[in-house]
Amino acid sequence: MKKILIISVCSIAFAVTAQTALYIPDTLSGANISLLLHKDSMAFVPGPKTKTFGVNNRSYLGPTLMLYDGSSVNMSVNNQIGDTTTIHWHGLHVPPDKDGGPHTTILPGVTWNPSFTVMNDAATYWYHPHFMGKTAMHTMKGIAGIIIVKDAAEAALALPRKYGIDDFPVIVQSQQLDSVNQIMHRGMEDSLIFVNGARANYGYTVVATMPAQVVRIRLLNLGGERSYNFGLSGNKTFSIIASDGSLLPAPVSATRIRLSPAERAEILVNLTGMNTQTIYLKSYASELPMGVQGGPTMPMPPNSPPMDSPINGIDFNVMQINVSSQTANPVTTIPSTLINITPYTVNQASITRTINFTADSMMVMDGPFYFNDSTFNMMRIDYTIPLDNTEIWELTNQTMIAHPFHLHDVPFFVLDRDGIAPPAYERAKKDVVLVASNETVRFITKFTTFTDTVVPYMYHCHILMHEDDGMMGQFMVTSLTTGIKQYAMNNDNFLIYPIPASEQLNVVAKNVRFENATFTLRNTLGMPVYTREHINENASQIITSGMAPGMYILEIKNKGNLVTQKIIIE
Repeated sequence: MKKILIISVCSIAFAVTAQTALYIPDTLSGANISLLLHKDSMAFVPGPKTKTFGVNNRSYLGPTLMLYDGSSVNMSVNNQIGDTTTIHWHGLHVPPDKDGGPHTTILPGVTWNPSFTVMNDAATYWYHPHFMGKTAMHTMKGIAGIIIVKDAAEAALALPRKYGIDDFPVIVQSQQLDSVNQIMHRGMEDSLIFVNGARANYGYTVVATMPAQVVRIRLLNLGGERSYNFGLSGNKTFSIIASDGSLLPAPVSATRIRLSPAERAEILVNLTGMNTQTIYLKSYASELPMGVQGGPTMPMPPNSPPMDSPINGIDFNVMQINVSSQTANPVTTIPSTLINITPYTVNQASITRTINFTADSMMVMDGPFYFNDSTFNMMRIDYTIPLDNTEIWELTNQTMIAHPFHLHDVPFFVLDRDGIAPPAYERAKKDVVLVASNETVRFITKFTTFTDTVVPYMYHCHILMHEDDGMMGQFMVTSLTTGIKQYAMNNDNFLIYPIPASEQLNVVAKNVRFENATFTLRNTLGMPVYTREHINENASQIITSGMAPGMYILEIKNKGNLVTQKIIIE
């Protein structure tokens, strides 16, 4: 039924011949940045409009955020979409309560105001929702945008950096629409390609006008599941200069670069001497192996949902590039070197964590998928990591399809793939790595700067439907060594320890007295799981040994005052 629908949609689109100029998103910068999330709609195909979520009065996708390493920024995110959501600053090294994971929700009509210092190398990052179970829906309906971080090292290089003139953001995604043109965020037959929010295939073409000089293209795969094997028509070479989280040590000459969902890359294309010529950015998907979504369609077991798409395993144009005359002061050469990178070494690691990608059987193609046979649990902390720990994470994919693995908090360096050093374009800082079926990938990282005993960081598959279905885990970075931490609450009136708690939680009144007080523990859904009333002792305990591990809210009501504190039970 779905396959017939997609073919029907495409047959309508084939009759259309339309060109759309590459849309360059507006930019926001400075110490204060505001994002308004709202309901909207777009006419993606003939017929009913598609309901979307817009950002800052755009119907689909949001502005580009320009940030500077070392600067402080105050974000304001106003949620007017009529549903609870979050905003995750993908790739940014920020405190966990500012990271925008599923624990940091923004209720409808509420404004979230995280403030943080930018602590990232120059590269291309992005933002998107991360609400548990609805990440795919909210992201694919349009809440997403690029983040460009700049720093002194990048500024010292002779690189194109005139935004929209010789430095172009290119956001590529695929969509699937139902019979009334609404986004099917859980579909596996996506066949409509979009570039910066505009239709780009089946009779529609997105056209970028770029000057006859060296240009910079910042590629983001914003798809829910499809990988792209980007290249230029005629196998024209380009230079890869940046990965997810930093520039490379030197440009890497290439004719292809594979990007899985959420991966980014910056490439330089030398268009010098090509004025009036036309080339195409393409996806050479015929070269992708079976098992990488977007490559040849895998045979499905009987009674399985359809996974086929008419663009699986074929080469297709993503964007047309018309070459125009040079700009003033053009960049016409590509640097031979970029920045110095010193990866962590294996002998610096204090632990190797092993994560197996699993499913109910090897024949499962559409999930659910798991990490170490466990589905995600908001109340379970999978790893507690000491601050400044250097660790190796070993990822082994025991399923039939490739999964892009994303780590929050800190970037990592890929050590090897099945014991072989990664390709040169993966030898910079990354936060997403695609792990193929039956492949083992090792990376190394160091958990620096931020600790928390309440809000965790996430790791997950970035195929959004897999993430929503529970292919996700969470970890806490902590500096606690004794398990006791004093929190300044209500003018240091209380001491609560240990956090995390295992057997019991101690609550001590310091500068006040408990008079007929009430303690209530609530889970992350706001439901009370423990209540104790009529407390008059100034040192009291809550027995936690029988409670499920996870995050809770402790409410202390005393003499008409209410104090709340997030805690962790392990």
